[in-house]
Amino acid sequence: MIKIFKYFKYISILFIFLIPLVVESQVNQYPNQPIKIIMPFAPGSGTELAIRLISERLSNSLKQPVVIENRPGAGTTLGTDVVAKSNPDGYTLLATFNSSIAPGPLMYKKLGYDPIKDFVHISLIGIYPIYLIVKNDNPIKNIEELISYAKNNPGKINYASAGVGTSGFLAAELLKQTLSLEMNHIPYKGPNPALIDLLGGRLDMVLTASAGELVKAGKVRIIAVTSEKRSDAFPEAPSLGEVAKGVHAVSWFGFSAPSQTPKSIVTRLEKEIISIVSTTEMKNKLSDPSVGLIPYVLDSEKFTEFIKNENKFWLPIIKNGNITVE
Repeated sequence: MIKIFKYFKYISILFIFLIPLVVESQVNQYPNQPIKIIMPFAPGSGTELAIRLISERLSNSLKQPVVIENRPGAGTTLGTDVVAKSNPDGYTLLATFNSSIAPGPLMYKKLGYDPIKDFVHISLIGIYPIYLIVKNDNPIKNIEELISYAKNNPGKINYASAGVGTSGFLAAELLKQTLSLEMNHIPYKGPNPALIDLLGGRLDMVLTASAGELVKAGKVRIIAVTSEKRSDAFPEAPSLGEVAKGVHAVSWFGFSAPSQTPKSIVTRLEKEIISIVSTTEMKNKLSDPSVGLIPYVLDSEKFTEFIKNENKFWLPIIKNGNITVE
């Protein structure tokens, strides 16, 4: 019995020493299986087009399939939570958004993950101006008329965003706080369902980055953009700051992985993604109105700092509005 015990003891010690070697071998062989990107929105958004463009080229450069899995719900925190709890092996990545990382989590009383501690943020890809859009036959023709109508008819305007915590929601909240407006927010799980209801006459306004194709088709009209400056894609639309000083908000997206993902894997992904997005061809594709992204690439360190600054900016606005999500 003593001999058997000693035998197992030596085997256990040997196993302990072998574990780092096995892990190192797996890291060195990365990637040797398909990579999954969790998209926390419903299918069909302009953002998904951007992710698909990047994932196709990432698949080519890594010599492995890169697939997108939609996991919408809970203001994008559902899919984000899935990645936070995933194996940190580089094979499950997150399409990261402001609604799930910064400042969205500031609104949740309970959240299953920490947006800084539970992730390593690989790269920021770009920002999305959010457009205030109305149906083309809406009698409100511009942002001044919208503000005037909202002031004279408190609570009469029903508007939608992709969910509480998204940049569209926050832009409207900042506008309401700044100008003391009363408008009714209706959250959706993604932009497409909201746009369907807008076209069906069940909403007065939608705040979304996914407006390009409907504008081209003449079905909706942009009355303002939430970025600090006018959008190059739709320069005729004024920025909110032109009618309400200091009111601006943008959506942004990047890529992240679970914390404890090996540094060499993160560095590899960071290098590959930045290289892909930095090409002139990709910049042109991403900035096309059908996608609507303004490329704004940051590496892992700067992306993490960017996230922290977003939280600092939005914290007082969220507190002032007493905005919470159960």
